[in-house]
Amino acid sequence: MRAAPTILHLDMDAFYASVEQASKPSLRGKAVIVGGLGPRGVVATASYEARRFGVHSAMPTAQARRLCPNGAYLIPRFSLYREVSDLVMGLLRELSPLVEPLSLDEAFVDLEAGGTAFDSASARATGERLRADIAAATGLSGSVGLAGSKMLAKVASEEAKPAGLLLIEPGTERELLAPMSVRTLPGVGPATGEHLRRAGITTVGELAEAGEDELVRMVGKAHGVGLYRMALGLDDRPVVAERDAKSVSVEDTFDVDLHDRVRIRFEVQRLADRCVGRLRASGHSGRTIVLKVRRYDFSTLTRSETLRGPTDDPSVVREAAARLLEGVDTTGGVRLLGVGVTGLADYTQEDLFAQVLGAGAEEGGTVAEGVAPEGGVPEGEEGAGEPDGAGAAAGTAAAAAAARGPAAEAGGPEAAAGRHWPAGSDVRHALYGPGWVQGSGVGRVTVRFEQPGSPPGRVRTFRVDDLELESSDPLPLVGRAEGEA
Repeated sequence: MRAAPTILHLDMDAFYASVEQASKPSLRGKAVIVGGLGPRGVVATASYEARRFGVHSAMPTAQARRLCPNGAYLIPRFSLYREVSDLVMGLLRELSPLVEPLSLDEAFVDLEAGGTAFDSASARATGERLRADIAAATGLSGSVGLAGSKMLAKVASEEAKPAGLLLIEPGTERELLAPMSVRTLPGVGPATGEHLRRAGITTVGELAEAGEDELVRMVGKAHGVGLYRMALGLDDRPVVAERDAKSVSVEDTFDVDLHDRVRIRFEVQRLADRCVGRLRASGHSGRTIVLKVRRYDFSTLTRSETLRGPTDDPSVVREAAARLLEGVDTTGGVRLLGVGVTGLADYTQEDLFAQVLGAGAEEGGTVAEGVAPEGGVPEGEEGAGEPDGAGAAAGTAAAAAAARGPAAEAGGPEAAAGRHWPAGSDVRHALYGPGWVQGSGVGRVTVRFEQPGSPPGRVRTFRVDDLELESSDPLPLVGRAEGEA
């Protein structure tokens, strides 16, 4: 514990949904839900307007639609979220060399190490300046917690939401924590919380009064000692700037179980290419290729193959994933597929035909999309990767591509007629300029033509095969709208 509140925790507010509201002026102040749009989709983030209806992250999208039928349901645009995240993390690194990212929208900063704060007054001034800088650079809001430890700084940022700042003065920790729910503490999930509730412990103050010996008896030595220290507000963990990546992986959940073996192989090849793209973007190569298959009955299998040396060659990863697939029975149907690479290195073995040293297999594993840091997937509402089900939109798009066949891939009328327009995706029209897809169906696609910084735009409907309409890259959140002088 420090004598001054010089550890800062930043948590961007409803990050994915806020990015969508900032880039789509007509959605500001309205319920926005980002996630998988298919029948098996899962909510990644809900705006605060949607949360009033009971919608929250990790909820099935179908349930969210029942609670909030008039909300805007959009696919995730991870490339844009990463760009915005890079801007925010850059601002944090201007404050200190010790920045510990937990996810795209969340990080700890050691202000003392950067010389930007040494007492409560300077820490508060730095936090307020940071919030203003983030708003200027991205148009978004973030909540800031300041305290003498990482745990308390995270608690403070949660209490400050949305768009606030809370500083916990050293010496006031126990008084602040005492009335809070035990679920406030890191590591206390639903199961532990229910176990403590049955023992008559519902607040952090009651947890501290129970004593270390009683908590050890209830939940075991390691967890009991940790709980007691947290209840007292004690946390000596340092801010760690570098968190080594352990794996890179991608996965998709499909709206309908896949039975066709040819289609399944196609999806595995597509996922392998996406995985290599992420691998190269992170500056790594890897030795072990992992295939994840979740079957129709929710049983999940993982198969892995270790190469002679690390690689980032897409053909090597594709071939290894295809070999692993041959050993999996998919007769009953497949609802989810994933491809990952572990055993990461920062160099590549110059051997395109790296031979297998051995292959391992285990059941029940999980492969999450994104770059997983040391210690697993980062905490936080906005994780670094897609939630299970958020990839359903990508799976649907791939299904359309597979159905169109080689003629469509080459372009022409077949390609135009079979184009897929998921809600929320960026488009550009030759006459009307940039916009985004509000919805599509029965051969039509509805587009709202607006962009960051513009007034709410007009809505127009086109045939899905309109050759003047094309997909486009996201526009920056902050800057002049196209056409402005």
